[in-house]
Amino acid sequence: MTFNQTFLCFQDSSGRNVSATLTEPTSPTNSIVVLCHGFLSNKQSSTNRRLSELLPEKGISTFCFDWFGMGESEGAFADLTVGVCCEELEHALSLVRSKGYSRIGLIGSSYGGLISTLIASRDTGLVALGLKCPVPDFPEMLRVKFGQEAMNRWQSTGEIPDVTGCEKPIELRYAFYENCLTYDAFHAAKLIQVPTIIVHGDQDELVPLHQIERLEQSLAGEKRLHLLPGANHHFGKPDDFRTMTVMLSNWMIEYLAT
Repeated sequence: MTFNQTFLCFQDSSGRNVSATLTEPTSPTNSIVVLCHGFLSNKQSSTNRRLSELLPEKGISTFCFDWFGMGESEGAFADLTVGVCCEELEHALSLVRSKGYSRIGLIGSSYGGLISTLIASRDTGLVALGLKCPVPDFPEMLRVKFGQEAMNRWQSTGEIPDVTGCEKPIELRYAFYENCLTYDAFHAAKLIQVPTIIVHGDQDELVPLHQIERLEQSLAGEKRLHLLPGANHHFGKPDDFRTMTVMLSNWMIEYLAT
C-alpha cells in the first residue's frame, strides 16, 4: 500500500524548531499514532520506520518527531530535561489534533516510553498507549548503568559516557538527572485509563524487569504485558524486532482502525 510522507517542523514553547514527519495513508483518516523515540536516537529509528509502514497499511497515520537536541530538532542536547520533552510531546499532540485527527494513539520507546507515560496520565483524549521497553525510573537506570564513579564524574564534569558504544563522552548537564528525580512515572501510570500494552525483552540489559512489573501493576486501565524471551533492549534479533513491532501495531489497529 502506498502512503504520503510530509516533512515539517513545529515550535516548542521557547520557539525552537522541532523536526517531524507525518506519514498518511492515501485514503482519508482521523486516526493517528504519535511515535516517540528513545534516548540518543531520532525520529528515523528502525522501530518508527517499521511502524510507519505497518500502520498506514491499515488506514492509520503516524507522526514522528525528534526530541530536543536530537536528530534534526533545535536545542543543545546538554540542556535536555524531561520537562522540555513533555512540553514537546504536548505540542505534537496539539498539532495532530489541529490537522483533524481525533482518534490518537501514542507509542513510546525506552526514554520515549517514560515521556509517553507522563503525558498519557493527563491527556484524556488518547485512545490507546503502547510502551516498548519503557524506562519508568530513569534515574535508577542511569545509576545502575553508569555506576557511582561515573555518576560522580558526571556531576563534576557535565559529561556522561556514550551509552551508544563510542568512547567519546557526551555533554549533558547533571541537571538532567536532578530533573528526572522530580517525575514519578509509577504514580502517573495510576492515572492512565486508556488500554495500554507493554512489550519488553526479558533479557533487557538496561531496564530492570522489576521496573516493568511495577509499571504494569500501577496501570489503572486495561493493560497487557508481553515479555519476549531472550530479547534485549534493542530487540536486536530479527524475530524479536518483528514480534515487537507487530504487537505494537496490532494493539493500535485494534483500538484505532475504523
